[in-house]
Amino acid sequence: MVAIVRILLRRLALLVPLTLGIVLFVFVVMRFSDVDPASAFFQGANPTPEQLHDFREQHGLLDPLPVRYAGFVGDLLHGDLGTSALTRAPVADQVLTALPLTLQLTFLGLGIAVVLALVAGVTAAIHRDRLPDQIIRVLSLTGVAAPGFWLALLMIQYLAVGRGWFPTGGYVNPADSLTGWLWTMTLPALALSLPVAAQLTRIVRTSVVEELDKDYVRTAIGSGLPPRVVVGRNVLRNALVNPLTVLGLRVGYLLGGAVVIETIFALPGMGKLMIDAVKNGDPAVVQGVVLTTAAGFVVVNLVIDILYLLVNPRLRETTA
Repeated sequence: MVAIVRILLRRLALLVPLTLGIVLFVFVVMRFSDVDPASAFFQGANPTPEQLHDFREQHGLLDPLPVRYAGFVGDLLHGDLGTSALTRAPVADQVLTALPLTLQLTFLGLGIAVVLALVAGVTAAIHRDRLPDQIIRVLSLTGVAAPGFWLALLMIQYLAVGRGWFPTGGYVNPADSLTGWLWTMTLPALALSLPVAAQLTRIVRTSVVEELDKDYVRTAIGSGLPPRVVVGRNVLRNALVNPLTVLGLRVGYLLGGAVVIETIFALPGMGKLMIDAVKNGDPAVVQGVVLTTAAGFVVVNLVIDILYLLVNPRLRETTA
């Protein structure tokens, strides 16, 4: 337990410069973009040069970049993501309104991907080079090559419009109707998760095959232990390290892919918020969405690091 706490504190310490680097990158990119915050704030109002100058002076836009960056970081530490040029509302409020749906979609897709990958990958490894393995390998290769937005359009065409099994878009709050929530979120979550599930399936299969070829597995089975017990208790635990590595990276894909999927299915999440902000020239909202997504990616990778330690105790000894 002491080793886990020590490693966790070390990871948290490393997150500080990483987070500051992300914030600096977003700050620099947004400041050198073609979008002027002052012009965006007065869009459609024909402001005078004096009004633009007063706005820039009031909001520190005329200060040197280091001073502006320090102020920007200070605002973030207080939870201030700026003010929307379109709605005049705090960006943090808009993000907090849209974020729950994106998290629901991301983690529902993540759960589907993990379950499909474990079932298909272990099945393929156990039936190595036989018909089930060959079918799963072909399907996983197809899934890796298929982009999520293309799957989303196919699902809408054949399962929503063609069959009427699911709605073509919209959202139902789970607090109002859990069944309605599942009905509206199933297709988006599947479109988001299938490419990730396909990639994880191939990695799970490879990892399980490597474990099955090790001496301890043959010894355990030879001593009379049922193969199902050996696979469930030993093989899976040792084989999950590599899939967890890829899973941590794929969560970033899920968060980014949610932007496109939410737009296709008309879901009022972070994706729609981002697209609307880009179309309407609202830089503060774009900046807030990007920073929130990046922070989510950092937190998820910290969780994956903790899972490494829980799945493989040997990592505690080598990293402590």
